[in-house]
Amino acid sequence: MPRRFISLPFIAAVLALSACGGDDGSSTPEAPSEKTEAQEPSQDTSTEGPAADIEVIRDWSEALTQGDIDAAAEFFALPSLAENGISVRIETVDDARIFNESLPCGAELESTEAEGQFINATFRLTTRPGVEVCPGEGATAQTSFVIEDGAIVEWRRVATSEPESPGQTS
Repeated sequence: MPRRFISLPFIAAVLALSACGGDDGSSTPEAPSEKTEAQEPSQDTSTEGPAADIEVIRDWSEALTQGDIDAAAEFFALPSLAENGISVRIETVDDARIFNESLPCGAELESTEAEGQFINATFRLTTRPGVEVCPGEGATAQTSFVIEDGAIVEWRRVATSEPESPGQTS
């Protein structure tokens, strides 16, 4: 049976439409619920999980928030998986750039929680250089990461329990 491939520009457009904002009611796979021990929390956020993995997440989010798409792309393993409404297989640095560019908001790390192999990170969404509007600015968003050897191998947006901000649309 032949495989069908979706073009990256189409994927980027879909990701841009679904990247920010509150829970739209769609389901995403849940991370395993097995807890791991907390390790060395950061001073400015409530963190749980391996300190080196949390540092990768923090550094990626800072690069994105500063609008440094090239630096943000470098945090992704090749290959890796990103899921933000649809699944995208990241095979090249250009794929990682396209994925990061499709995210319309910056993301300031607020907290992390370890669940099995996943680190669930909660971010406060911000406007970032190079993007005129962050549709979810001020709201929180959550992403589950799998980090291996200092690189993101899985990036999965997950629903938050926070209600939408006033005036925010999904």
